[in-house]
Amino acid sequence: MTSSDIQHPPVIIGIGGGSGSGKTTVALKVRERFPRKTVEIIHHDSYYLDRPDLSASERHRINYDHPGAFETSLLVQHLAALRAGKKVDVPVYDFTTQRRSDQVEPVAPADILFVEGILVLESPELRGQMDIRLYVDVEDDERFIRRLERDISERGRSMDSVIRQYRETVKPMHLQFVEPSKRYAQLIIPEGGHNTVAIDMICAKVQDILIQRGRAEAGYQGANE
Repeated sequence: MTSSDIQHPPVIIGIGGGSGSGKTTVALKVRERFPRKTVEIIHHDSYYLDRPDLSASERHRINYDHPGAFETSLLVQHLAALRAGKKVDVPVYDFTTQRRSDQVEPVAPADILFVEGILVLESPELRGQMDIRLYVDVEDDERFIRRLERDISERGRSMDSVIRQYRETVKPMHLQFVEPSKRYAQLIIPEGGHNTVAIDMICAKVQDILIQRGRAEAGYQGANE
């Protein structure tokens, strides 16, 4: 199925949770269950504000775990456009330079659209675009280890810089903004993508919404099929 076949608004699923909790894994697990449907994943991290006015050392000192670090208004506009059946150009953020790239990632309307990030449930405007709101809840130690491994292997960070950032901004912002956003979730998922019961429940709800919106065949493939 292509985007041109889609005649209904996408099911927009917001996935919040701490850094390294496995939000993308949950989205991928759900996508596996709908092989005959188009599924897109948009990352809130792609919408970090571009600050060309700052030096590299100044950009390094930005609190990237604070809501003010994101251009959330642009993401809200993009979700509204996708809901209206329009394509959007998602920014590409370069974590090594801490700048937006000159490239963009075109995203077309899909049957199912995930928007994931640590603060997607914190924003009332973002929540207003969502059909389903999820929060992935994983213990702090496990999340820190995952973040450490990711930032060193994928983002060219040193161990010392990752640990320092975690202490100075990641953990305080998690306690101030991320953890409290759990109250807005309709489903809290312990263990993330390994929680097969929660994945089953999410898929059943998505299937129900798709059918209600006129898909006679929702394209759902159960866990045991």
